[in-house]
Amino acid sequence: MLKRKIPLRKCMGCNEMKPKKELVRVVRSPEGEISLDLKGRKPGRGAYVCPDLACLAKARKGKRFERSFECRISDDIYELMEKELQGND
Repeated sequence: MLKRKIPLRKCMGCNEMKPKKELVRVVRSPEGEISLDLKGRKPGRGAYVCPDLACLAKARKGKRFERSFECRISDDIYELMEKELQGND
């Protein structure tokens, strides 16, 4: 029986490698809009974070999404992502 390889991704907050399905994808669309991609299907550049507000806060403090997406992210977008993560739990 073949063992399937589980895709791993690194959380931008805690820097731990975890299975892709356990993480939430943050995506920058081709138009430059940044949002959470809870299903993992939106087109664009993606970065991953644990579904935990503490990891999102660490990524925000270290400006890790801004570095990954090479653009400035406003506080409004971070607040919207926090609300979506809270609603996801």
